[in-house]
Amino acid sequence: MASNPANLWVLLGLGLAGILLMTRKMKKATKENFGAFVEKLLLLPPPQPAPPKAPHLLTGLTFAVSDIFDIEGYVTGFGHPDWVRTHEAASRTSPVVSVLVEGGATCIGKTVVDELAYSINGENKHYGTPNNPAASACVPGGSSSGAAVAVAANLVDFSLGADSVGVRVPAGFCGIIGFRPSYGTIPLFGVLPVSASLDTVGWFAKDPNVMRRVGHLLLQLPFGIQRNPRQIIISDDCFQLLKIPIDRVVQAVIKSTEKLFGRQVLRHENLDDILFSKVPSLKQFHDKKTNGELRNSSIKLLANILQLLHRYEFICNHEEWINDDGILAIPTTAYLPPKLGAKEMFSEDYQIRSFSLLSIASLSGCCQVTIPLGHYEKRPVSVSFIARHGGDRFLLDTVHNMYASLQEQVGMLAKSKLSPNVDSKERTADMAKEKGNQAFKDKQWQKAISYYTEAIRLNSKNATYYSNRAAAYLELGSFLQAEADCTEAINLDKKNVKAYLRRGTAREMLGYYKEAIEDFKYALVLEPTNKRAAVSAERLRKVFNRRSK
Repeated sequence: MASNPANLWVLLGLGLAGILLMTRKMKKATKENFGAFVEKLLLLPPPQPAPPKAPHLLTGLTFAVSDIFDIEGYVTGFGHPDWVRTHEAASRTSPVVSVLVEGGATCIGKTVVDELAYSINGENKHYGTPNNPAASACVPGGSSSGAAVAVAANLVDFSLGADSVGVRVPAGFCGIIGFRPSYGTIPLFGVLPVSASLDTVGWFAKDPNVMRRVGHLLLQLPFGIQRNPRQIIISDDCFQLLKIPIDRVVQAVIKSTEKLFGRQVLRHENLDDILFSKVPSLKQFHDKKTNGELRNSSIKLLANILQLLHRYEFICNHEEWINDDGILAIPTTAYLPPKLGAKEMFSEDYQIRSFSLLSIASLSGCCQVTIPLGHYEKRPVSVSFIARHGGDRFLLDTVHNMYASLQEQVGMLAKSKLSPNVDSKERTADMAKEKGNQAFKDKQWQKAISYYTEAIRLNSKNATYYSNRAAAYLELGSFLQAEADCTEAINLDKKNVKAYLRRGTAREMLGYYKEAIEDFKYALVLEPTNKRAAVSAERLRKVFNRRSK
């Protein structure tokens, strides 16, 4: 019997409605999951031990894993459907995943990675690009894009990724914490290799306490007395690579360090200055590249690679850079998260700046953590701390101790009542002063003068800058310049005791004893217990009286 045309139209309409409904459900599911997952699953932890034994370390936490970790019964997809079609399901679960489940955490799924985990952008044309919760119009960063998004969107408490360079970038782009452990400290069994000589297992979290708990379990670290950093090195030449105002990142680190550990812990260095002093031939090669004598782009790239290799070998083998209690602070990436499909991601400048920073830990094997520092132009900003190879617990403890303070400083900077231009200029001037203080501490007097001069150029109304430059001039025997700087400092701040003391010293060396005595006496008026002022005034009074007779 022929079908009724009306019935056919009804069936067709129902079919179309079903397709539309299914499409909406899929879109809703994708939106709810931010496109982070390629597959949902459930790995439950074992029962809790009976009292008085302590509960499992990760009890109550959920996590996801990038689709490069083996899970028994599932094909490890590697970011490409052809890989899935041509490979068998895993016969066992990666020990890294098993350790976390045995530690009390529940695994709920596998997350998107870049195609064959081969990018730092986070885009995947096969499974879709996960939506960046911190900047929806921007890429999430790769290769462990889905794992970072799952944490940033609060879908899980933490997640696993693999880092040749691919945990730190998505952590920075998604505004969360990302940790790359020291090379070789976590076995890579059951993890698809990307670059065997660089690969490590990394992880993401929003909470520094969760980050540390996961780290202690994966690295089998004992809990013990926490050590505070004795030195935090600001790598000035690395921060010069930033495409946003440098002080937007550096000031948060400086202020937080001063508040928690004291100003004496801070130190400014240029990595290349030390590198070139140790490897003169490399300095000549670098100068030729900079001056345009190396024309071929391949040769320029080789020059960059050689420079990086020498730099990181130097970092690893010289304890004065990163010792047991030292931290190296650098930008995580030079650029803010690029917009989806942006051409800048494929530019030579983007690649060179990005990998110049990412390769420090990758090539040296040191551990590194990415720490979010709020937003700039509505896109996430971050900083990275690097500790020596094997310093993982120290680095995790440092993040745990500093995280709240760093976020507080970011908030204070954002709420500053000064106009952006003035605020930026004054903070940059203060950075120059800090570099001058470090040079002065290292007895590099001329270098200190240069930094103080730069600070004065940026902010000529700060008495401390003049007074500090005067101290450096005194060390060089430039007494007239020291006297002039101290006079300027006093004009700006009538209560600047150090300026009176330094001007008194300069005038004494110039033979202006009466004026010097007046300076020391005025310093005593401001600080009656100042022994230096009292001794100097009395000594000069006797000298002046003798000469008067």
